[in-house]
Amino acid sequence: MFERIKKDIEVIFERDPAAKSVLEVVLCYPGLHAIWFYRVAHRLFKAGWIVPARFLSNLARFLTGIEIHPGATIGEGLFIDHGTGVVIGETAEIGDNVTLYQGVTLGGTGKEKGKRHPTVGNNVVIATGAKVLGSFRVGDNAKIGAGSVVLEEVPPNTTVVGIPGKVVCVNGKKVRAQGIDLNHADLPDPVAEMMFCMQRHINRLEERIMHLEEELKRDGNSRV
Repeated sequence: MFERIKKDIEVIFERDPAAKSVLEVVLCYPGLHAIWFYRVAHRLFKAGWIVPARFLSNLARFLTGIEIHPGATIGEGLFIDHGTGVVIGETAEIGDNVTLYQGVTLGGTGKEKGKRHPTVGNNVVIATGAKVLGSFRVGDNAKIGAGSVVLEEVPPNTTVVGIPGKVVCVNGKKVRAQGIDLNHADLPDPVAEMMFCMQRHINRLEERIMHLEEELKRDGNSRV
């Protein structure tokens, strides 16, 4: 148990440059508190103590602002940064070394029974306000940009942005740094790319129209 607590603290120092001391991390990081609450609630849930498990998870939500259903499956090394508004559904599965920022939702899309929440692979980064909804898989080493709404499977080693989320980078030219890539701000903008394409098309049309107008003028002058 103490080794696991030590690992939880080390994860925060690895990924949050604002962490200054062990005491600060233990006392002031709600993401860490939510994970500790979850582990106790998860054991109760697995043992069939559903109401106490749900009560404990609700208490954790009240204290931390983070809601983790005790039925969720969470691997090692989860880091919830700030965390306010994070929601993790009952059948969600989270792999190892995953990073979630504030406002992330791992939710369902309807009232269906059974597996209805996403499965998140290893070394995934899901940025602020992203919503991942449905019973599909987010592949290993994927990144989901801030504010994205993801409704379908995300292949490994890709970057997804937008509403609905679209893959905008696959095994990018940039070589991945060792460890977990937390750079979720420098992402492609598919809307801007589309606007640039439209502008280029408009420019070509304007050039074509000017060329046709010149031809018409020349034809008119030659007839006169």
